[in-house]
Amino acid sequence: MVCTIELSKRQQQILDIVRAEGPITGEQIADQLGLTRATLRPDLAILTMAGFLEARPRVGYFYAGKKTGQIFGDQLRKMLVREYKAVPINIAENTSVYDAIVTMFMEDVGSLFVVREGGQLVGVVSRKDLLKVAIGNQDTREVPVSLAMTRMPNIVTVTGDDTVYDAAKKLIEYQIDSCPVVRPLDETGRNLEVIGRFTKTTIAKVFVELGENREV
Repeated sequence: MVCTIELSKRQQQILDIVRAEGPITGEQIADQLGLTRATLRPDLAILTMAGFLEARPRVGYFYAGKKTGQIFGDQLRKMLVREYKAVPINIAENTSVYDAIVTMFMEDVGSLFVVREGGQLVGVVSRKDLLKVAIGNQDTREVPVSLAMTRMPNIVTVTGDDTVYDAAKKLIEYQIDSCPVVRPLDETGRNLEVIGRFTKTTIAKVFVELGENREV
């Protein structure tokens, strides 16, 4: 139960910030108030002990009454893809299926992005796409990946400004292992440059990070 106590002006400001923007770290609260984290520590301790606020390691402070699922959901909706994207593994359209298989094995990835000069995305080729060619009667050294890939515009993409939650939702909804992270090459928005990749491994790393015991 939340204690009935008289709050100071600064404590009320902290409470208002957390209620509006939580989960939020102590450093972020201090920045908004123009104070140091050390200065706010006693106020945060009082508000937490009194039951106004709760805290989770690596997540931050949040207004008491929110469920754990809500807290993690709020946090995922604040994380942006650009902060977690990995380096893309790109190949050219004329790359053979054989060389694509070797690249996929050497880079230990589940999908390769097929690009033209300048990094323009034209396709995505997955393990399944390559396997279909490999188990057929075709010579993998002679077949270009352009004959096996999924082409634009039938590619699920994300941007750096998308949230981790929205990107993860796309992976689940479309049952894919990864999405290219893209940005427009021109004003039409139809030509896209690959600037990263967002994968199921990325999601696992995010959850591990959220679960680490660090000071809020």
